[in-house]
Amino acid sequence: MTDKARFKLGLIINPFAGIGGSVALKGSDGADTRTQALALGAQKLANTRTRLALEELLPFKSQLHIFTAAGEMGETLAAELGFDFTVVYRSLSEQSEAIDTERCAAEVKQRNVDLLLFAGGDGTARNICHVIADTLPVLGVPAGCKIHSGVYAVTPQAAGRVVSMLIQGQIVTLQDADVMDIDEELFRQGRVNARQYGEMRVPSELRYIQAVKMGGKESDELVLADIAAHVIEFMEAHPQRLFVMGSGSTVDFIMQELGLANTLLGVDVIQHGSVLASDVTAQALLAYTANTQVTLIITLIGGQGHIFGRGNQQLSPQVLRQIGRENFLVVATKSKLQALNDKPLIADTGDIALDAMLSGLISVTTGYKDQVLYPIAQFE
Repeated sequence: MTDKARFKLGLIINPFAGIGGSVALKGSDGADTRTQALALGAQKLANTRTRLALEELLPFKSQLHIFTAAGEMGETLAAELGFDFTVVYRSLSEQSEAIDTERCAAEVKQRNVDLLLFAGGDGTARNICHVIADTLPVLGVPAGCKIHSGVYAVTPQAAGRVVSMLIQGQIVTLQDADVMDIDEELFRQGRVNARQYGEMRVPSELRYIQAVKMGGKESDELVLADIAAHVIEFMEAHPQRLFVMGSGSTVDFIMQELGLANTLLGVDVIQHGSVLASDVTAQALLAYTANTQVTLIITLIGGQGHIFGRGNQQLSPQVLRQIGRENFLVVATKSKLQALNDKPLIADTGDIALDAMLSGLISVTTGYKDQVLYPIAQFE
């Protein structure tokens, strides 16, 4: 393939995307939040997750040219992996801001790229949409705390595979996908106020592109009450065990049945029928779950199927390994599973080996003493 015929890939990384997740800040919007997250020991993982996507493209290195921003917004990673690239934008500030994402997107747009690959969360998607709208195809690498939008691949590796299909000339349909975002301040208060900000065109390879998150609480309270009764009976039979309560409305219902205060969009720890710690960080969870019997109670994101990697980054790979897959108690109504339309559950922890270890059939509690086996995807 000649240089002229090379696939032109735009690349924009929000280096701070998701930085507040592991330290329970539920977002990364604003310089103050990012500074606080770094002070609490959070690590910037957006480049690490983007690397997983770009590694899928290494076999096509000679067929690809990347247009990106300087430093951690793309240049550093492209250089480390040995891609041919052109820097089209340089931020004037030490910490990249939303305006840098938008300015870089404008520069990339001028290069008439075949696809813009970006890494971040819903805030980043909003910035990209503000500039790009439906003028060229885009695809998101999930790296943020809030990922409600339909413009993201289900995992970073999946994003890379979609791009590789395009490079190879495989037919991939384009579709309009919603760009969603929520108010971070309300999110930190346990309230979800999501709205649509626009649409962008994404390559719709259905195995690899996530659905828009379904809003609202479960309506079938009788089913939820049955699930809660099953979980509470298990708790009462294991009074010394520590229980890590994942985020989501189904887990929230269980906490209500227990009569305990709950962090709807965080992770809590309970023992002996009482809340031991609320809205804990990944580091705190490592300490709480060390050298003790633990059960992690989790549910899935309605419409998407993610059980890890979407809004629960406190459940870090280290925490999940320490707890152990055999100690996961997955809860969901059958209607929530049916809404996935036979798509598997997804573990997107950021650790490829762990995602592989978590794949396969897992028992999902769907009622009182009622379980079904449901697969967790293996993305090879």
